[in-house]
Amino acid sequence: MTIVRTRTPAGEATVILPEAEFERQRDLAEEAADARTLVAALARLQAGEEELLGGDDLDALRAAPTPLAFWRGKRGLSAAQLARHAGVPEERLGAVERGESIGDVQLYRRLARALGVEIEDLVPEP
Repeated sequence: MTIVRTRTPAGEATVILPEAEFERQRDLAEEAADARTLVAALARLQAGEEELLGGDDLDALRAAPTPLAFWRGKRGLSAAQLARHAGVPEERLGAVERGESIGDVQLYRRLARALGVEIEDLVPEP
């Protein structure tokens, strides 16, 4: 393999290498980044900061009227309990949970905190 070391007109050191070698190096860098992401995710799982959903959970999530309804059920909370924990009127919670209305960011933030999930986990698909 031929590698050429040179300098740009501005004096910056540059290496020219075959395209196949460049692609191999890029693939290795992506694999290393993926490995770091995996290690970090496993550490979060081990620490209890993340959780995995099984097949039954995913089926239940798809079947629920909204992600909020799924997560409330998964946490074993009644609507009244969640409303109280999140400081939300129960009627408002019910409308959002049934998909009759969409909450604002502040509402989803309070609900996410009460359920121990990220806001993104609660926002319904458009």
